[in-house]
Amino acid sequence: MESSSSASNSQYCPRWKYDVFLSFRGADTRRTFTGHVYYEGLKNRGIFPFQDDKRLEHGDSIPEELLKAIEESQVALVVFSENYSTLSWC
Repeated sequence: MESSSSASNSQYCPRWKYDVFLSFRGADTRRTFTGHVYYEGLKNRGIFPFQDDKRLEHGDSIPEELLKAIEESQVALVVFSENYSTLSWC
């Protein structure tokens, strides 16, 4: 017979769509550091990251797609760069 704590633990099994959500300023790091982290550091090691390939401009609001990806990610990895904080949504 299964105990109640064991039964409740088996029912709570979070399912993440992404292992990691990468937050970065594309103009600063997309083709250099963040690109390397995405492919070499994560994806090639079996870690499934979300990286938005669309370019968001200064003043744009965060699209629903990004908010959903953040919620569906187990952790967030922020890549700080010189101009990261100049974007309101970062």
